[in-house]
Amino acid sequence: MIGLRCGARARASVCTLACVALLVFASAAAVAQSAPDYAAIVAAPDRSDADREIDKRRDPAKLLAFTGVRAGMKVLDMGAGGGYSTELMVRAVGASGVVYAQNAADLGARAKERFDARMKTPAMTKVVALTRPFGDPLPAEVRDLDLITFFFFYHDTTYMEVDRAEMNRKLYAALKPGGTLVIADHSARSGDGATVGKTLHRIEEGVLRLDLAAGDFLRHPEDARDFSVNRPTGLVDEFVLKFRKPD
Repeated sequence: MIGLRCGARARASVCTLACVALLVFASAAAVAQSAPDYAAIVAAPDRSDADREIDKRRDPAKLLAFTGVRAGMKVLDMGAGGGYSTELMVRAVGASGVVYAQNAADLGARAKERFDARMKTPAMTKVVALTRPFGDPLPAEVRDLDLITFFFFYHDTTYMEVDRAEMNRKLYAALKPGGTLVIADHSARSGDGATVGKTLHRIEEGVLRLDLAAGDFLRHPEDARDFSVNRPTGLVDEFVLKFRKPD
């Protein structure tokens, strides 16, 4: 068992999460247990062409495997946006699971249109849409989550009116013992910390990386990290971190 440590550049929100609880490395055996065929999920013939384009830069089968999502799980997808990752998650949890998709009320019109259209498809039957602020992402009755995903949106909370410390406390409280929080985001340069979330849509990994498990399948060391991910000039270096609530 390990305690979370705050690095020199870690922000208050991460430090608060460290103070809230101890986290432990996820067991590979536990992740493998009852794991679905992630490659088959990604290859499902009814997925949209638009999602398959996103697949080219997200490596979704590896991302799903890293989260350990499986049938019957109760999952919260933070910052669901247009619902790309939400749909992958709900396909993985199957008919016996449920996925809560959180978006703030001020979600952009384009993303909202994509999400609303996606919610009308058969694949999203077991998705519960939540329009709630990041600082209070779940209704009180939704607890004991198996998994929380926060994909490529945490950086946005650095410039939004979000109390990240409070958000992290509530996410931790919503997890059941043994549950996991997986965060993926775009890498910023060393020293940038949380200062380029709005301009480059990036965050320094050191803000989030403490003593925890990490995946390297989204790494692209050739990325200079000096351009906005919304207007990429090459492959974007990204990181994936996993927190686990102790049993």
